[in-house]
Amino acid sequence: MGKTIRVEDSTHSALKAMKGEDETFDDLLFRLIDERRESVREGAGLWKGSGAAEKAREMREEMKRTVGAH
Repeated sequence: MGKTIRVEDSTHSALKAMKGEDETFDDLLFRLIDERRESVREGAGLWKGSGAAEKAREMREEMKRTVGAH
């Protein structure tokens, strides 16, 4: 069963411009979602082995401690 999604005219125009000639809007949206997932997968692990993730956690904990102290 299909669903209706309301979008502004400008959004519809932008999506229509992105849509391939033989592509439905459903195909387009699925492609965009799939591209986004792939982008996230490609970015996953960028900090691995760099120590940056641990440093970010430490900074966050420090910020939580200092904010609570005032």
